[in-house]
Amino acid sequence: MAMKPSSLSKPLLALFFLLLRKLAGRRHHHHRSSSSRNNNNMAAATKPIPPPPPLDKLHGKTLVVDVEGWILRPPVSAFPYFMLVAVEAGGFLRGLLLLLLYPLLRLLGDGARARAMATVALVGLEEKEVARVGRAVLPKFFMEAAAAEGVAAVRAAARVVAVSATFPRVMVDGFLREYVGVDAVVGPEVRSVGGVLAGLVDEEDAAEMAAKRVKALFGGVVEAAAGKKDAVGLVGAAASSGRVHYLFSPYYCKETFAVSESDARGWRPLARDAYPRPLVFHDGRLAFAPTPPAALAMYTFLPFALVLVVFRVLAFSFLPYRVCFPVGALTGVHYRLVAGHTPAAATAAGEGRLYVCNHRTLLDPIIVAAALGKAVTAVTYSLSPVSEMIAPIRTARLTRDREQDRRNMAALLARGDLVVCPEGTTCREEFLLRFSPLFGELGAGVNPVALDTRVDMFYGTSTKPGAKWMDPFYFMMNPRPAYRVEFLPCVAPAAAEIAGGGDSSIGVANRVQRDLGKALGFQLTGLTRKDKYMMLAGNEGVVPPPPASSNKPV
Repeated sequence: MAMKPSSLSKPLLALFFLLLRKLAGRRHHHHRSSSSRNNNNMAAATKPIPPPPPLDKLHGKTLVVDVEGWILRPPVSAFPYFMLVAVEAGGFLRGLLLLLLYPLLRLLGDGARARAMATVALVGLEEKEVARVGRAVLPKFFMEAAAAEGVAAVRAAARVVAVSATFPRVMVDGFLREYVGVDAVVGPEVRSVGGVLAGLVDEEDAAEMAAKRVKALFGGVVEAAAGKKDAVGLVGAAASSGRVHYLFSPYYCKETFAVSESDARGWRPLARDAYPRPLVFHDGRLAFAPTPPAALAMYTFLPFALVLVVFRVLAFSFLPYRVCFPVGALTGVHYRLVAGHTPAAATAAGEGRLYVCNHRTLLDPIIVAAALGKAVTAVTYSLSPVSEMIAPIRTARLTRDREQDRRNMAALLARGDLVVCPEGTTCREEFLLRFSPLFGELGAGVNPVALDTRVDMFYGTSTKPGAKWMDPFYFMMNPRPAYRVEFLPCVAPAAAEIAGGGDSSIGVANRVQRDLGKALGFQLTGLTRKDKYMMLAGNEGVVPPPPASSNKPV
């Protein structure tokens, strides 16, 4: 995730020229309609603005909403979001550069500071990678900062155009479209050359861009609202204590509703169960909002984290199971085995037990083995050579050929205990993905194992290509990583259920999923590995590419 040293010169040079332009007082360009726009701005600023409307007044209306003044709870700090992009798309060195420059950037005005942070965070990055971060990483943090009242107003309108004067469109487009449900997003545009961002933010007025976007989307609504008093108008929601977008002037918006910053401070955070779209999947390494103090604490802790990783990996790889967790606890690893159902002995001589668990990190099978106090074999579809080399337990690769994988798993189970994660991929949030029924076809009793994790600084999972081998190391880099393990009652094999009038292997898989969901308090879903990777990475998450026949989910 580190950048090449030579690439650091790009954000430094871009920031130098940006500051030079600001000190010289130069303007990129002047709009021909500047005088009329200023007059309209003055009229809009002096005209009394009515209080926020009841939701029923927004039904059927086209809403033009100010992202920073209405959707996000004040005070809105842009630094954490630019830091997330810098670290996740550019690397930890770029994030460190942004952190070191931030005291200097504080000397600039709000608008100039946002453009400068955009320059440092984005210059030299591929536009598609920044868009991926905006779609897969930022929504979690934006949703945690969203206001319940503002989102409810947006959801009540028929059509919504969201306008941001702080965040480049490429950063907020995914969050606003996919999780808030707006129809169009307008924000500062970052120039790009050949798909690589140049870091320079166009200074075209946000209202001018919004007006063009509204006209393109909704035809003559703007002209009708301006020329006819009885036409359907646009409803603007702007922060009365800050700037008032030109688009929210009477020429474009038939009515403008405002909320003061003091009133918005009393708005409620958007509850997770009230999200317009459930946040099942998200990506990125940072598990916290990197405000300046939090980011400084992270970079201060990083050297100690590297030492902890080495010590913890050696402890879990080479020490006996009965002592590895006590030793790990000395370094802050928290492990909790919930009193539950102790796995029974094997049903036949030489035959192993089948343990089925939900999937939180690549360490799941190792944690199960440590809880059992004996060696197990873990089956996986893909595992990096590094993870396979340092794994203290046996691993076996599956081929995604259903019949061949069933035979391989049956042979492994005949020789010893087997651990299976039928979700097929990790899930960070309190959801369970659809379970593959393949384990239910082995004709063996199923021992469900409920696993849960807690991290405070870094996530131990990633969908970014080339970075998955680092997943266990990132989990071990946390100051106090935690695992919770609970063994549940055995579930009868599919053959026994069928003989007794029960379901097939699909029924066994669904029952195990329900039992694990109840024990963990997680919500059940029908989503699969393919859904996760298509949403976060734009691919099916298969390395190497599978045969065409294996694209169907099991």
